[in-house]
Amino acid sequence: MATTPPNILQPKASTSDPVAEAIAIMARLRAPDGCPWDREQTFDSIKRHTLEETYEVFDAIERRAWPDLKDELGDLFLQVLFYAQMASEAGYFTIQDVASNLNEKLIRRHPHIFAGAKVNDSDAVLRNWEQIKQSEKRTAASQQASMLDDIPRTMPAMLEAGKLGSRAAKVGFDWPDANGLFEKLQEEIGELQKELIPPSASQSHAAIEAELGDLLFTAINLARHLKVDPESALRATNAKFRSRFAAMESAAGSTDALAASTPSELDLLWNRAKNAASEPPRS
Repeated sequence: MATTPPNILQPKASTSDPVAEAIAIMARLRAPDGCPWDREQTFDSIKRHTLEETYEVFDAIERRAWPDLKDELGDLFLQVLFYAQMASEAGYFTIQDVASNLNEKLIRRHPHIFAGAKVNDSDAVLRNWEQIKQSEKRTAASQQASMLDDIPRTMPAMLEAGKLGSRAAKVGFDWPDANGLFEKLQEEIGELQKELIPPSASQSHAAIEAELGDLLFTAINLARHLKVDPESALRATNAKFRSRFAAMESAAGSTDALAASTPSELDLLWNRAKNAASEPPRS
């Protein structure tokens, strides 16, 4: 039998504190006589929505669509409210605990603002942040078999690869500069090609997948050395491809006409779309 969530507040039509009102609305939705859909949700069922909302925030930022960003941030905030309310019902923690923990962390990791520490630039701020972060995790780390154990396996593979490389670099296991990674990239390309040449029915799909994974891992570490976010870089390339492909479709007249084009005709359409995109706009 469902129990009444603690500290349920009745949402008001208006309030001087919209955040408190949002918390109250979520508690009401999860109440025994609340919304059936909201009451059925669990931590696991909400996870995919959190990921979707995060990507929608990214999309609004990239489009510089500020009204959309306001809405998407609200949707992302809803995920926080959902998790915190479910945690409160289970007796794990409350949203006040979440905010309090965040406040303490921000103060602790900004000693140059709140404790009189001196820093010269943003790089020093980041170094201090990482040092404090590692100090906070020493107790937990002593209980881990590996310093990589707290990097979630469930995060997107590109993000996980970047974090693994960055964490290993903290103990010196890293390329000294980007040049070594360019060489490693060529090495991984060669190893992948060896699995493909000559073509054979006996080729191991698992071996090909492994070599391609090594190539991608190296490329993500190269991005880290170049101080480029690989996710943002790939999303920008995806948007560029969408635009150029749409230009190809437009030039061909229809998708069917594009599909009927020869490889050389497709190359010509692509190069025209590419060149048109690089031309400055006419005044």
